[in-house]
Amino acid sequence: MRIERISNKQGVFTIILFVVGVSSIFTTGIEAGNDLWLSVICSVIFAIPAVAIYARINYLYPGKDLFDILEICFGKILGKIVGLLYVWFAFHLSSLVVRDFGEFYVTVAAPETPMIVPMLFVTLLNIWIIKEGIETIGKFVEIYVPFIIGLIIITVLLLIPQMEIDNLKPLLYNGIKPVLKGAFTDFSFPFGEIVIFTMIFSSIKKKGLSHFKIYFSGLFISGFIILISSTTDLLVLGADRVSEVYFPSYDAVRRLNVGNFIQRMEIVVSVVFLIGGFVKLSVCSLAACKGLTKVFGFKDYRFIVTPVALVKLNLAYLISDSIMDFISWSTHVWKYYAFPFQVVLPVIIVIVAEVKSRKSNLKKT
Repeated sequence: MRIERISNKQGVFTIILFVVGVSSIFTTGIEAGNDLWLSVICSVIFAIPAVAIYARINYLYPGKDLFDILEICFGKILGKIVGLLYVWFAFHLSSLVVRDFGEFYVTVAAPETPMIVPMLFVTLLNIWIIKEGIETIGKFVEIYVPFIIGLIIITVLLLIPQMEIDNLKPLLYNGIKPVLKGAFTDFSFPFGEIVIFTMIFSSIKKKGLSHFKIYFSGLFISGFIILISSTTDLLVLGADRVSEVYFPSYDAVRRLNVGNFIQRMEIVVSVVFLIGGFVKLSVCSLAACKGLTKVFGFKDYRFIVTPVALVKLNLAYLISDSIMDFISWSTHVWKYYAFPFQVVLPVIIVIVAEVKSRKSNLKKT
């Protein structure tokens, strides 16, 4: 199998687009109400130890991905079983992202279009880029991240006249509990999903402490962008409106009007979502395909990309009956469903990996 490598910079950029992409259309943590911005800050703080664990897993076994590490730590049988669980997690997450594309396009652009159409197009494009490999994804994000960040900054600045500072008041009116609930939701989506990168970051050119730099740079930059985006939605729409609409950022940007000249800029939200969501879909799909390859002992992952993508398309189409059910499940169930993959299993893995690594070092000395 051909060895693929991406630079540290490309690794950071990939995490940024992975985290920001789908989050650009959804505002999570709305349980916090007017304190939504506080819940985002708390979720980043909660994510710090989790991301440190992800980086430590890669650091202990340089050049190995999560599936290799699982077999080293737990043996072939148990390692493959846990590996299959993570394959399912990556596969399921990728199908949810495909559904995001379908719901967003049908809801905001073409309500008469069958949802399978946009989902099919993004799936076909996804097949192509996965077969091209992680190096192509790295080059893709390196081109688009500055463009995306620039678009977000310009849009936020243009929305300043539409902002109402009173939408942030009163501070902590309902206490800290709703903020913590919102922070838990924000952690599970999107920050905890960074665990997916443990499955593909054997491709980083530089090993060692660079894993920590990549993970934390991606976390803090993407966290700051989401904080700005969520706070902008809150300032423009207010907490009640944010909780009522499916795509708050899209609704907020629709209100942009500068001198009756710059209007209808919601295309910016669409562009950010399309590019970032596509990167997230690609990373999850690549992780699932590589995981299946490792678990079943195949030599190369490319021959399973197409069948996996088609199964994913079917799952995305059948996963929910309506956008209401889809949003409800994503908001209320996902955080509990994802917690074992994002926190419980990584903690167990890093503990076992530390013990194995120390025993190995003692034998060498």
